Amino acid sequence: MRTLRPNNSIQLTALRAAADAARWADGQYVISFTHTERLRERRIGAEHIEEAICNGVIIENYSDDPRGASCLILGRSVSRPLHVVCRRLEEQQILIITAYEPDPAEWESDWRTRRR
Repeated sequence: MRTLRPNNSIQLTALRAAADAARWADGQYVISFTHTERLRERRIGAEHIEEAICNGVIIENYSDDPRGASCLILGRSVSRPLHVVCRRLEEQQILIITAYEPDPAEWESDWRTRRR
């Protein structure tokens, strides 16, 4: 089990603040270039990611990630579950690292718990 350090943890309220309608319109988030093609293949658009973050919950915090603290959010978009991995770049800007539909072979039916 990973020990979380509160000062390095991603706070969902901060992510939601960056995701409010005005900030999304102002481009306060960046989607990782290395994953944009995968998102297209998965038919996950920016609007799906925004919706999942706005109604989601953080299910894993990766405070020790050497590239910077990040988290895994479970949210829903168009009635399907989505996992979104993101991190804060600056106070009001977030980086969307990737997004995907959780695989039932890897996740329990609650989509929050990894299968062992």
